[in-house]
Amino acid sequence: MKIIIAPDSFKDSLSAEGVAQAIAEGLAQVWPDAQLIQCPMADGGEGTVDSVLAACNGELRHHSVRGPLGAAVDAHWGWLADSHTAIIEMAEASGLQLVPPGQRDACKTTTYGTGELIRAALDAGAQRIILAIGGSATNDGGAGAMQALGAQLFDAEHQALPAGGLALARLAQISLEHLDPRLAQVRFEIAADVNNPLCGPHGASAIFGPQKGANPEQVQLLDAALRHFADHCAKVLPKDVRDEPGSGAAGGLGFAAKAFLGAQFRAGVEVVAELVGLDAAVRGADLVITGEGRFDAQTLRGKTPFGVARIAQQHNVPVIVIAGTLGEGYEQMYAHGVDAAFALPSGPMSLEQACSEAPRLLRERASDIARVWRLASSKG
Repeated sequence: MKIIIAPDSFKDSLSAEGVAQAIAEGLAQVWPDAQLIQCPMADGGEGTVDSVLAACNGELRHHSVRGPLGAAVDAHWGWLADSHTAIIEMAEASGLQLVPPGQRDACKTTTYGTGELIRAALDAGAQRIILAIGGSATNDGGAGAMQALGAQLFDAEHQALPAGGLALARLAQISLEHLDPRLAQVRFEIAADVNNPLCGPHGASAIFGPQKGANPEQVQLLDAALRHFADHCAKVLPKDVRDEPGSGAAGGLGFAAKAFLGAQFRAGVEVVAELVGLDAAVRGADLVITGEGRFDAQTLRGKTPFGVARIAQQHNVPVIVIAGTLGEGYEQMYAHGVDAAFALPSGPMSLEQACSEAPRLLRERASDIARVWRLASSKG
């Protein structure tokens, strides 16, 4: 038996590596001689760096950067020396989890720290930089990141603009004279599953601004400020990308990545699958087990089980999902390569209890799956 174990993390409970290990332990109780190949996964959100480094023996690096509201934060990023590839989670520098709920302010938060991480990767000699841009606290169109990389934004009095998306309304001039020249030599990829444009009713401010602290009036002001920023970018850059899918990702960091860095957008799970060699691992397997904290209709939007199932389907390998909970519409995944899905709890329990007992529950569920599979195989 060759079994591929390729789960995402279970938020607030276990890393993807921890989930994979617990599943492997449960399977081994029934199949001690099986070939169990662990491929911790992610979809471009939290845990992307850890998943890739666990599979690729990469190096975890740390860098002190400016956080979303200006205070210094210690952010980590991944380095794959053999391929000169850096993996950066923008949430490490500019993420919503870095800002207490009472202090969230989409008008002032900045992506400057993300730009500092990009600069650290350039200093390391990166030839390819993968930006995972889920979980942002920002709505500045990526302006802060570009300022950290040398772009200069001035108001009408030729004063440098302060941080934050609202300040972009005062933008009068963009200078790229001091933009880091090394950027032109690097291949940028964005790992994301957001396809919103920069502005408008489906843009960054309208859709994501409220969760970052913007009230309805501020949403309108921020949307106008981003539109103003895009107008000025169009004057100094060869292409206007504001309406392209993904430009509204991470409060408009997607826009800056496309416009200034020529970044290619890819589904996060596809990027991670490529880095960890999932396609090659699945080839010839008897079974794939994947999972995530909540498995529901939203999984179809490019989350880890969806991406894993697509790859397994190409090789005619069955897929079983183990999830913290099965939410509304999870059955839709049965038409996309998933053969069965199981929730962790074996009976009534609180979320806190399920999280704290996740390793045991994963082992039990994996063991149950192996026993059923063995029984079905013996009667086949």
